[in-house]
Amino acid sequence: MISQIRIETMDQLTELVAEQQYRPELKRYRDLHIYRGESNAGYTLSTSLQRNCKGLSRQLELPMLHNFTKYAVLEEPMIDGNVWKQMIVGQHHGFPTRLLDWSFSPLMALHFAATESNLDRMEAHDSVVWRIDVHELHDRLPAKYQQIMDKYGTTVFSVDMLREACASLEQYDADMGENNMLVIEPPSLDRRIISQYSFFSVVPMGMKNIEQFLDVNTDKTARFVIAKELRWQVRDFLDHQNITERMVYPGLDGLSQWLGRHYYVRE
Repeated sequence: MISQIRIETMDQLTELVAEQQYRPELKRYRDLHIYRGESNAGYTLSTSLQRNCKGLSRQLELPMLHNFTKYAVLEEPMIDGNVWKQMIVGQHHGFPTRLLDWSFSPLMALHFAATESNLDRMEAHDSVVWRIDVHELHDRLPAKYQQIMDKYGTTVFSVDMLREACASLEQYDADMGENNMLVIEPPSLDRRIISQYSFFSVVPMGMKNIEQFLDVNTDKTARFVIAKELRWQVRDFLDHQNITERMVYPGLDGLSQWLGRHYYVRE
């Protein structure tokens, strides 16, 4: 089930920022939680493909990917013939895909939860950070996926591991049905992916409601709702930790966004 945790003070934020599981076999504090921040707690978990193509997602996904690859291969020749790389590169540049963005860093997720395109709306609504546990998801995967994880001694899939398990979207959808979903760590295509500590969940076409899947099939999923009155304080806390647009989007775009917000005048 999904745990609902409301955050109304900075002290309560500690549970989200500092949670780590002690691993006695390693004598280290490590877990495999990944996080996703949303600026509005009213938003549902959905992919950009679902939002863009709605009920025609299944029919339009492959033609869209075909055209993206046809036009993008000059800039990114390594994506030709690899549907998973096509999808990751496309997602990275705003192309609608079945991938859902996550980060290994709760601070990075908080950045997206404490950011608005219109800063006048910062206190208009609560925001949210989602947390899921990769171990919990991957323990449910079909046997051939488990065998590949064992082969490489890892829990998180790379592009090459996923391609070894499944070379096509059709096969992935058949393997996963509506009750499984895996997480992939993308290759370090550029500084933004590295800075954001990015991960993606690959949502199968049969999974119409991601939140319902998590509620029914997981025990460690959590939804941290951040009170709208706290958002500016969280934003200033993140700036103090150097979690800003300048770090999240390396380059002049991020620098410009950061400076614009830094000098924003609140009414």
